[in-house]
Amino acid sequence: MVQLKRMVLPFTSLVGLERLKLALILNGVNPRIGGLLVSGPKGTGKTTLVRAFADLLPEVDVVEGCRFGCNPHIEKALCEDCQTRTESGEKLSSIKRKMHVVNLPLSTTEDRLIGSLDIERVLREGIQALRPGILAEAHQNVLYVDEVNLLPDHLVDDLLDAAATKVNVIEREGISISHPSDFVLMGSMNPEEGELRPQLLDRFPLHVAVGAEHSIDDRMELVRRNLDFEHNPDDFINTWETEQSQLRNQIVKARMLLSEVELPESKLRAIAMATDALEVDGVRPDIIISKTAITLAAFFGRSEVDLEDMQLAAQLTLSHRTRRGGLLEPPTSNEIDQAITKADEVVQKQDKRKSPTETEKESDEKTGPRHSGGKFGRSGKVGEMSMGEDGKKKRRLK
Repeated sequence: MVQLKRMVLPFTSLVGLERLKLALILNGVNPRIGGLLVSGPKGTGKTTLVRAFADLLPEVDVVEGCRFGCNPHIEKALCEDCQTRTESGEKLSSIKRKMHVVNLPLSTTEDRLIGSLDIERVLREGIQALRPGILAEAHQNVLYVDEVNLLPDHLVDDLLDAAATKVNVIEREGISISHPSDFVLMGSMNPEEGELRPQLLDRFPLHVAVGAEHSIDDRMELVRRNLDFEHNPDDFINTWETEQSQLRNQIVKARMLLSEVELPESKLRAIAMATDALEVDGVRPDIIISKTAITLAAFFGRSEVDLEDMQLAAQLTLSHRTRRGGLLEPPTSNEIDQAITKADEVVQKQDKRKSPTETEKESDEKTGPRHSGGKFGRSGKVGEMSMGEDGKKKRRLK
């Protein structure tokens, strides 16, 4: 069956949405970041931009002839067939192929998502009897879910399991078969149509909210380019090929530089102090901020992470995450910048306080111990515990 190729506007020709473009590019430079959630009203170009990004995706190494696209350099993540071949002494030959975007429709069935088994064939042929699903196709690729907030709960659970373990497990009639499923998870949603389950929301490392931010001139230019593309797609794509090629080369260079970028201990401490001050749940955000900051430095050709890298990485990582066990809304942009900046200043002064919220003790009698988190980043006042005249502890603001 002939696979028709969808004509898509070139990534570099799309007007505006600069932060979303950068977030997509960062995932192309470093797939270990793990993905992106795009939220915003309908008609803002979310899906168009993700589809256009496919043309910029880098190449990956895969085992030649493997149905699951195993990475030959990661022995612990090989499928059963590839493991059997290596154990028999065969050297796996590899080829390079371009990453691509795999779409997950909302109408997908569970068998189509995780794969299906013919029990009789399984007993005779083993893993060869597995009919691979979307999670198999998504291995070493980008898995894109449009309107992810409308995805049925049972499919969300399957998606969460694979995203967390990087392995897809199919169990039928007491028989279990597994294969690698390591993908970059991207989703888009319109908040007007419903919220996203917290468990799935947390699985999206980065988040960008888009809106009606185009100026009149931007809108006019957007219409011109769409009309030109519809009139003659081939000529339009050729016109933008130079810009596309330059961006591809920049992504390739960034991938080569990635392992050489240094995240100084002082910057790592500042990231940890800022997330603590903002009362972010868990340590996953700290890891993602660090990876993203390193990737930003590599993309812009620098060998060391700086303050701006940390600020932008924190903006992308924290803008969708609730705090204090879900009791607090995500921090605002100003709160994030203040927290990172203040934490960096504290570290630069070689201040060894556990958090920028901690205040110096006036005396053991007046000041109590520091509590995790605090007001830093959400207001200019810092809370401090002190003893009142009646002998009871009171909180006062400095």
